[in-house]
Amino acid sequence: MKILGIDPGLRTTGFGVIHKQGNKLSYIASGTIKTPDGDLPQRLKVILSSVSEVVRMYAPDCAAIEKVFVNVNPQSTLLLGQARGAAICALVGADLAVAEYTALQVKQAVAGHGRAQKAQVQEMVARLLQLPGLPGTDAADALGVAICHAHGGDVLANLGALAPGLAKKGLRMRGGRLVG
Repeated sequence: MKILGIDPGLRTTGFGVIHKQGNKLSYIASGTIKTPDGDLPQRLKVILSSVSEVVRMYAPDCAAIEKVFVNVNPQSTLLLGQARGAAICALVGADLAVAEYTALQVKQAVAGHGRAQKAQVQEMVARLLQLPGLPGTDAADALGVAICHAHGGDVLANLGALAPGLAKKGLRMRGGRLVG
């Protein structure tokens, strides 16, 4: 299975493509999409068309994207959300299933703890994918999202399929536990 990971950003959007076969992960490609300074609609168009081109070039089977965190500056959060929306539109426009993960989930999957620094994520991505050097921070984050999906996507998909049946029985998750 080929997995495309996206680390959205209005100035720089990272992407990473990995291959998962059984428990083995291998690197296919990674990079960044940089938008020019200018008006917001034009920048969003660049993200949309560039992510679409990445999808055409690497033909992933599924995609995963990092969720937006609430920033101190609400305007920055809104702009990041719009960049993320443009990337998601490109992915669903290509009929890809899109999973979403928080930065905490990605860091836990890659580095083993949710407070990992960028350098730790870069190092662990390089180790997990046996890269000859460190990827850039945005590309490393995108590869981390793909790795997170490779590790947890199957479990989350299975839980998602079970959730409607559990809800009908009056069960739900609270604090990581199934409760009635």
